Amino acid sequence: MSDPRSVADAFFFTSTGLDPQAVTRRVQRALHGADGGELYMSHSVSRTLSWSDGKLRANYPGLSEGFMLRYVVDDAEGYAASNDFSERSLAAAARGARQIRTYRTGTGGIVLPAAVSPTRFYTMDNPLDDVPLAQRIKLLEDIDQQIRSAEPSITQVSMTIATQCDVVTIIRQDGQRLDDIRPMTTLSLSLIASKDGRTEAGRSGYGARGTLSDFFNTVGTDALVARALGQVRANLQAIPAPSGEMPVILGPGAAAVMLHEAVGHGLEGDFNRLGSSAFSGKVGKRVASKGVTVIDQGNLSDAFPGHRGSLMFDDEGVPTTRTVLIEDGILKGYMQDSKNARLMNVAPTGNGRRQGYESLPIPRMTTTYMLAGQHTQAEMIASIKGRAIFAKEFAGGQVDITNGKFVFDAQEAYLVEDGKIIAPVKGVSLIGDGPAAMKKIDMIGNDLVIDKGTWTCGKSGQSVPVGVGQPSLLMRGITVGGTSPG
Repeated sequence: MSDPRSVADAFFFTSTGLDPQAVTRRVQRALHGADGGELYMSHSVSRTLSWSDGKLRANYPGLSEGFMLRYVVDDAEGYAASNDFSERSLAAAARGARQIRTYRTGTGGIVLPAAVSPTRFYTMDNPLDDVPLAQRIKLLEDIDQQIRSAEPSITQVSMTIATQCDVVTIIRQDGQRLDDIRPMTTLSLSLIASKDGRTEAGRSGYGARGTLSDFFNTVGTDALVARALGQVRANLQAIPAPSGEMPVILGPGAAAVMLHEAVGHGLEGDFNRLGSSAFSGKVGKRVASKGVTVIDQGNLSDAFPGHRGSLMFDDEGVPTTRTVLIEDGILKGYMQDSKNARLMNVAPTGNGRRQGYESLPIPRMTTTYMLAGQHTQAEMIASIKGRAIFAKEFAGGQVDITNGKFVFDAQEAYLVEDGKIIAPVKGVSLIGDGPAAMKKIDMIGNDLVIDKGTWTCGKSGQSVPVGVGQPSLLMRGITVGGTSPG
């Protein structure tokens, strides 16, 4: 692809007859006197292949394009959206959005960071053009055959390959224009196996801002298959899980979905401005054990480029950052969009995100992870006296943001007794609350993993791609719900 500016020009201006300078002037006039706002323009194309029962079940393309003009005054927002890129629609949107001015006199404009790093965190290649359709179908067929050859107990293989490319232009209140090309490739794999009267499941996935070629270069089908088969095989042999209060060891990487749900959401700015989070009003106070440092980072770039949660700038045009949420157990701050940051008198952190052009930006996570410590996972297991649970991955869970109470179900877990892994266990639920659980972290591993899975976060009816990561953790005194007495 060309540079983001020229691609955005082709979609939003050249093909529509709109003049970019005239549109910028219109946005500035429309948002004069506002406390915030922007013009958000998006062109999104996608293709999804669905496979099950040994054959291709669906092949469907997608196209979504349009704009939203948003006018913010105090804590209220006026906005109008349309899929008609025309002077008439922009003028109507400006008139409609500005009607919110009658709500209350604003508190003045906000100051947004102006600079965007020229270093890209992900490719500009279009993942829809990377691998031809016939090769994608052949890939699904090969994975299906690979799985069935490796494990005779498999009765069902379900997969999807979803590729998407979003072209985004944001014109801010200050007149700055930002353009981005945001690719995404997702592979999801779900298995069902039956053996000796038992039926169990396994799953794995890959998600990143990149192409299918990037997937082959960084993960590959063998790793994807091995992860799902490992869960199936463990669950087919699993014994009933014990219940009661006991130590719990969390695996690196994917187990961080618990950190995302039980802690991350509670550190988003809107919940804390309204005082509805278990972490509200606790900045500067201890909320976790010493050594616990939690980061949300939208500009993450390392040996694995194209992190699923990475963005050059958020959906308000604020550059993404590395935001320290908890440092050595002390709460340092929250993830902020521009509106909540202004109302809390702090700087925005580049966490204003929206599902699409018809959605309002709200504070959301990007890639949320815990920094590594000094211990090995083997040391954690060896330290166990009596019984413990090693929860490698989770199948899902529920969290109440107001008090942090959670229930998480393990997808793959093992019983540990007196320093040794004894057997896989089935029916493990972890029960507690996020703030209390964070203070029960006793050992932090040196094996930080940012998971390459298909993580998607839901909030207020919107879904956005995110990343999660953590090292292995040993937590003391966690309530385990199982199917056999402890």
